[in-house]
Amino acid sequence: MDLITIDFETYYDKEFSLSKMTTEEYIRDPRFEVIGVGVKVNNNETEWASGTKEQTKAFLQTFNWQEAMLLGHNVMFDGAIANWIFDVTPRAYTDTLCIARAVDGVEVSASLHALAERYALGTKGTAVSDALGKRREDFSEEELSRYGDYCINDVELTYALFKKIGKGFPRQELKLIDLTLRMFVDPVLDLDLGLLEQHLIETRDHKDKLLGDAGVDKKDLMSNPKFAKLLEGFGVIPPTKISLTTDKETFAFAKSDEDFIALTNHENPSVQTLVAARLGNKSTLEETRTQRFIDISKRGLLPVPVKYYAAHTGRWGGDDKINLQNLPSRGTHGKKLKRSIIPPPEHSLIEADSAQIEARILAWLAGQENLIDAFANNEDVYVKMAARIYGKDEADVTKEERFVGKTTILGAGYGMGAVKFKDQLKTFGVDMELAEARRVIKIYREANYNITFLWRDAQQTIVNLSRGDAVSFGRDDLLSVDAERCALELPSGLFMRYEDLRGDTILTEFDGIPTQTVEYTYKTRRGRTRIYGGKAIENVCQALARCIIGEQMLEISKRYKVVLTVHDSVVCCVPDEEVEEARSYMESCMRMVPEWAIDLPIDCESGVGKSYGDCG
Repeated sequence: MDLITIDFETYYDKEFSLSKMTTEEYIRDPRFEVIGVGVKVNNNETEWASGTKEQTKAFLQTFNWQEAMLLGHNVMFDGAIANWIFDVTPRAYTDTLCIARAVDGVEVSASLHALAERYALGTKGTAVSDALGKRREDFSEEELSRYGDYCINDVELTYALFKKIGKGFPRQELKLIDLTLRMFVDPVLDLDLGLLEQHLIETRDHKDKLLGDAGVDKKDLMSNPKFAKLLEGFGVIPPTKISLTTDKETFAFAKSDEDFIALTNHENPSVQTLVAARLGNKSTLEETRTQRFIDISKRGLLPVPVKYYAAHTGRWGGDDKINLQNLPSRGTHGKKLKRSIIPPPEHSLIEADSAQIEARILAWLAGQENLIDAFANNEDVYVKMAARIYGKDEADVTKEERFVGKTTILGAGYGMGAVKFKDQLKTFGVDMELAEARRVIKIYREANYNITFLWRDAQQTIVNLSRGDAVSFGRDDLLSVDAERCALELPSGLFMRYEDLRGDTILTEFDGIPTQTVEYTYKTRRGRTRIYGGKAIENVCQALARCIIGEQMLEISKRYKVVLTVHDSVVCCVPDEEVEEARSYMESCMRMVPEWAIDLPIDCESGVGKSYGDCG
């Protein structure tokens, strides 16, 4: 298979650019124009071509794409242009941007400029800045030649970078990159325009009604105590911070407070409305995303923007300003966006979701046999936990008590303390006294003592890693510590990094007594982030879940088109006549156990629908 490296240079101006528009919006806009393209086959010299759309298409069609892997830096852009504009469909896609995120981590820049500098490959040119506002016909012959040289340099840098960081990159991960890129570059899903337009009207009416019913005026919005009560009415714990002027705790309701801004993305549209009103925004996230869906539906099919290796743990993330990873899924109103995503005619969508995957991995990693056996025997672990908490037979556990058991299993496994546990329950509408929360946490830890030992092991691993000591960690030494990278090596062959990990002695109070302790932090783009045993285990469980879902997704893709992955689920588009067969196959794949975790009890749930929202 040939490796064909490609890079498009396109028209842009101050208003029409990727800095102002999404990738999908930019490429499908009538103003879009390709100025030229650079193409390099294997190690041959890069060719530069500039011409009309028809001439460029004819040039690109001279290459044998059916037997080639298309390489670029940000293939969501270049691959989409190749496919949507010029009908180029290669045998496979790969992307140095994706690879760099996995190799170097997500906390450093993965731009071609930064990577070329980091790996001493050369210098990315600046000729693109001279092309601002210029159509192809506006370039002189000399200017177009210089632009061609700039593009050729980018192609050569991308190829050199691939040779540098692609060497030894896990083959399975290359397949996952290809699968992820195809969700966007080769779209098959459609959008229900009528449903979206109705949802937009209802969302705006709901916002106006909410503010009216609540009797909210500017004084309520701008008064911290009153606004806090409004949030609490929706089960939201108001974020707080330490004031720099008073050195006392105060509400974190400023535009610069990350925890407050995060509420604009809350799953409850009512919370979004209140926060948007406080911030002075005219639209909520639900409104803007619905409008974006409407605009996409008028331009064509829905390219699914899923970012490969978006998180520290390697998990996928949302992209291109629609973030399909966090669509509302509760209530009739909240599921409208999901219901607007539909398959082509005579097809259905199937969503297969790993059941309690992190809790299962945690129990397995810690060797917590009682939990492992319960999962393996398909017992209700939430009911079992609730029965222990409330001292009653499992048959007598109520729905509300089971919910507390569920929250305990899913939350307390990462070292959560009583105060945070109490706060978490409150966000779900469950009020629990602090003393009772302490009792529940104590019961969980006594019942799952191996998990508490795992936290201690992880804490020691953090200490070792900060000292540069290379040791193995986890069940059967599953995770290797790479001291040079300051990272944990995962079964996928990739690494979970803790850049500039260090321990600092800090002064705290314990029962009113001043105490010195060592706090470990690592460097991120947001500043230094605290890491401790329980948090490290959470990272590990999420990273292992991602390794498992990756293997399962690749197996599924051998027979069916994977159109989306969200957290621990896989969504496929299948012909109607194959629904039952496909569902059975997907479930069997989602129950596959990796060779490195042969006795891990894995299970899944699945749903079928004529829309994404009807699958769950």
